[in-house]
Amino acid sequence: MSLIPIDKSVVQEQLHAHCHTPLYIHLELTMGAYASHFDSSKHPAANFIRNAVIQYSHGSIEGQGPYRVGLKLEHGWVYAEGLTHMVEDEAGRIILSGINSEGKLVVAFQLSKQPF
Repeated sequence: MSLIPIDKSVVQEQLHAHCHTPLYIHLELTMGAYASHFDSSKHPAANFIRNAVIQYSHGSIEGQGPYRVGLKLEHGWVYAEGLTHMVEDEAGRIILSGINSEGKLVVAFQLSKQPF
């Protein structure tokens, strides 16, 4: 699997194809959670959710890059911003990442019919 720049139309098509389907989600954000050990001026922030099952009625990708993805759930939303890259995945998973200027992962947003 190799990361390629996001093709917005491909991702939108994938999101539409997975509407109303129970999916496992992996959503991760790290904004220097460990960097503060090396530079106290960096504010650590992170989140992590893996293998929670969601089902959405509407999904969209917006922006000109970096992109944001939003999923409308029955009782709320799931949202990720800062996405730059995707993986063309033969297993039908949606795998999106946000990579910073240093080549490091900042945000991961993944959906799959199987657990991660």
